[in-house]
Amino acid sequence: MVEIGYKLACEEHGPLELVCNARQAEDAGFAFAMISDHYHPWTSRQGQSPFVWGVIGGISQVTAALPLVTGVTCPTVRIHPGIIAQAAATAAMMMPGRFALGLGSGENLNEHVFGDRWPPAPARIEMLEEAVEVIRLLWKGGMQDYYGAFYTLENAQVFSLPDELPPIYIASEGPISASMAARVGDGFINPGSNAEENLIIFRDSGGGDKPAYIENSVCWAQTEEEGQRTAYEQWPIPANTGELNRLLPTPTHYEQAAKMVTPEDVAKHVVCGPDPEAHIRKIEESIGKGFDHVCIHQIGQQQREFMEFYTKEVLPHFGE
Repeated sequence: MVEIGYKLACEEHGPLELVCNARQAEDAGFAFAMISDHYHPWTSRQGQSPFVWGVIGGISQVTAALPLVTGVTCPTVRIHPGIIAQAAATAAMMMPGRFALGLGSGENLNEHVFGDRWPPAPARIEMLEEAVEVIRLLWKGGMQDYYGAFYTLENAQVFSLPDELPPIYIASEGPISASMAARVGDGFINPGSNAEENLIIFRDSGGGDKPAYIENSVCWAQTEEEGQRTAYEQWPIPANTGELNRLLPTPTHYEQAAKMVTPEDVAKHVVCGPDPEAHIRKIEESIGKGFDHVCIHQIGQQQREFMEFYTKEVLPHFGE
């Protein structure tokens, strides 16, 4: 059975809002939540970007059963994977049996901020694979040394480890990372592009029946026109094609790119408005592609209204 989840977008909401939204999502009947991990928002209009690990601590204290996945953390450039190993182990102790670590190869927007070079995609995928190795090594416990192509550990030990280690899900939008995800990950995450073909690669490369997550961006509003306008103003990112969203370095550059697309361009990728059938069809499309976890990202500030709409009009269709 498919599970419908809720996206906690750190780019749009402050830390206390995110904690409140997580509690409301649990009460509304969403089966899980995913939370983004950014240093910058995509655009200045979005306006937020709190430190995700602090927010997760708050969420652990106001929810009782809601599973939470980082969607996604980049453990390669800005933050050493040894730190992510410690952070995720702590989160898993605070949310026993309901925390999962979602990892990806990141974006220049977030990862170059301390002056590090942003490597090309094949190198980023190699770095991510080694980072997973470092994290799993530290999760074995004990004092660890590691001398890899990209990362070093010397006398490193994560002392606070959960009884149940969290699964590691790998994000992918391309064939190389999809096969790597099958090899080293416990599940698959797709942000919403090249979804079906990469899930097939993941399954065929050894992913089997491991969990598969996909993110659908929507903009519930009183009218379709209002939804399109809000989506364009707050989240023009889906209209960017190719590698652009991995390469631009600042929110200003994304704002410049947004001037080259229209609200109609964004609406091709985002379900807008109050028609429940449109939202249901989008979820069914993701299920038809083979995904068993569909995470819904509501663009904008109308989170409570969106949750009420999904509780009454959408989740019952899927037995949530």
